[in-house]
Amino acid sequence: MIETRRQRRLLNLAGVGIVVGLMAYALYTQYVVGLEACPLCIFQRVAMIGVGIVMLGAALHGPAGKSARAYGVLGFAVAAVGAAIAARHVWLQNLPPDAVPACGPGLDYILDVFPLVEAVRMVFTGSGECAEINWSFLGLSMPAWVFIWFLALGALSVAANWGRVRR
Repeated sequence: MIETRRQRRLLNLAGVGIVVGLMAYALYTQYVVGLEACPLCIFQRVAMIGVGIVMLGAALHGPAGKSARAYGVLGFAVAAVGAAIAARHVWLQNLPPDAVPACGPGLDYILDVFPLVEAVRMVFTGSGECAEINWSFLGLSMPAWVFIWFLALGALSVAANWGRVRR
């Protein structure tokens, strides 16, 4: 049970630390290991950074009452969006080979040429490179692990910011 605003701040900072660690690992796998990030991976990164920003805001603000609950709801909402993106990615990875969409242009090209709404629609309709599994740990692909982390961070955001604390 969270009893003080200090404990709330520490839990939010722990969430920020988790996000920083996950993003550092994502960049390590991209720039050191050489695994190129597909468009859905990039959207997941943006959502993960969003969760980190919400939790950092909660840690710096150290709110009580309705303000704290707002941080909890916002953190959960951003994590839910990220989890939905990761779930879509996992779904694409588990399609039968003949049902995988053809590879499309890169995200940079899509964002440069198409309007934002059309670009997002194109990314979510899938692309062949998003269906490729080139990393796994304990039998789960990276998007599956990201999905699990979004669920955990969403739960942490609510747990850290929902209950009443002493002023």
